[in-house]
Amino acid sequence: MGFTININGTPRSVDVDGDTPLLWVLRDVLGMTGTKFACGQALCGACTVHLDGSAIRSCITAIDSIGDSKVTTIEAIGATSAGERIQKAWLDREVAQCGYCQSGQIMSATALLTDNPHPTDADIDDAMSGNICRCGTYVRIREAIKLAAQTRVKEG
Repeated sequence: MGFTININGTPRSVDVDGDTPLLWVLRDVLGMTGTKFACGQALCGACTVHLDGSAIRSCITAIDSIGDSKVTTIEAIGATSAGERIQKAWLDREVAQCGYCQSGQIMSATALLTDNPHPTDADIDDAMSGNICRCGTYVRIREAIKLAAQTRVKEG
């Protein structure tokens, strides 16, 4: 079947079965490998993308459920104000070690700051709880999110 989906502001046509997970459309059909596969059960967060601005797990999101929604991936997240601040804070706080989970972490953190520009530690923990980092950089992740939130306060 053919589907047209809006990815990073561009309509893309794909010929896949309707139950094909968005993750496989992104990675295998469109060659966008920034979104990672890990658990395949929406438990780790590595496959996180935005659907109309909300963080979702692309490994369990069937392509036929997307409709006219807008998909944003790690490849385009820096074009948003919150995404740009998160990426800079990630570098400033040297969050990444192995890096495998980082695209999902950044996508979840960006969705958090977009919805809540002044998150508390509890807000951060709640928003990031579905993202696993096998290197254990959780303290630096929280610091980076706080830095990105403070940067917004200074800007605005």
